[in-house]
Amino acid sequence: QVRLVESGGGLVQAGGSLRLSCAVSGSTFSGGAMGWYRQAPGKQRELVATISSALTTDYADSVKGRFTISRDNAKNTVTLQMSSLKPEDTAVYFCNWRGRLPRPFEYWGQGTQVTVSS
Repeated sequence: QVRLVESGGGLVQAGGSLRLSCAVSGSTFSGGAMGWYRQAPGKQRELVATISSALTTDYADSVKGRFTISRDNAKNTVTLQMSSLKPEDTAVYFCNWRGRLPRPFEYWGQGTQVTVSS
């Protein structure tokens, strides 16, 4: 029933910017935390950024200062604004929604490819 769909991925030059969006359908997400993860070829999936229902944010050290996560509960969307992109940012980016109420849950999108060329 719940579905997360990412969009906005693509090819961008190093130093450029890109904005990823995640749309949640089937439920409203006023609660729980939303996050972005990424996985590069041959590497483990890693946390990029999260934002709680109280709008508290957390970022991986590698992206802090360059990426900004935001959410719009009214529109059921989460956005990752990426700037000063580096080739090492190249990965498939996944949207995630997790929470504990009314019971523990976690949902994932299918990912969107981000490629940063040098």
